[in-house]
Amino acid sequence: MSEDCTNIIDILIETRRLRHMTQAEVASASGLTQSVIARLESKKTIPQLDTLLKVTEALHCKLTVSQNAD
Repeated sequence: MSEDCTNIIDILIETRRLRHMTQAEVASASGLTQSVIARLESKKTIPQLDTLLKVTEALHCKLTVSQNAD
């Protein structure tokens, strides 16, 4: 898994905790199962974009992409 993907997941975990939400609550709000949220947070699989978008919406945050000028 790429470092960027790992960083995104870390931010989602931190955001969930700051909002005092359980994995089950995020699952319910996103229309996903708790096991999907657990797999995402364990970083055992690379998440699909639609999964990330559903989780960010449930957490009331946005997923943005920036380009680095190297």
